Amino acid sequence: MEIVNKVAQSKLITIDLEEWYPSENRITIDLKDILFQGLILREKDLREYVASTNFEFCKDSLVNIICSADAVVPTWAYMLLSLHIQPFAKRIFFGTTEQFDTLMFEEIIAKLDVSNYHDGKIIIKGCGKLPIPTSAYVALTNKLLPLAKSIMYGEPCSTVPLYKKK
Repeated sequence: MEIVNKVAQSKLITIDLEEWYPSENRITIDLKDILFQGLILREKDLREYVASTNFEFCKDSLVNIICSADAVVPTWAYMLLSLHIQPFAKRIFFGTTEQFDTLMFEEIIAKLDVSNYHDGKIIIKGCGKLPIPTSAYVALTNKLLPLAKSIMYGEPCSTVPLYKKK
């Protein structure tokens, strides 16, 4: 008796968000490291930092700027730092890595051509190795909903049915 792989023969379309995960080097620059006594940002200290730092290490990288300390940091400080990073970085973002991932995936999904998913039986792959934000799964589901015949989550051998067109 021949063993038939029915999953491989089915017309299921698997979408793996990990395939769209940015592959560029990622760098976080935390202003807490230059705060006076860990609490106060002094303009002089920041200007010395940006003047003495070779931001070549940011070359072709995705850079997010944060201040993880509980300190009041004026907006201009982030702006000044980004101006010095700009000649090197591929992209600069203010916020956490998680917030950056959310923004990147929102942009990727907004630009995604979903016309070839019309009447498709779609599996949105989960349980990967990379930290895909939940918001990306929600955005993709909402974008596919008007077109898909069905939407499932998981792996082809073990899916959770989410939607089936009536």
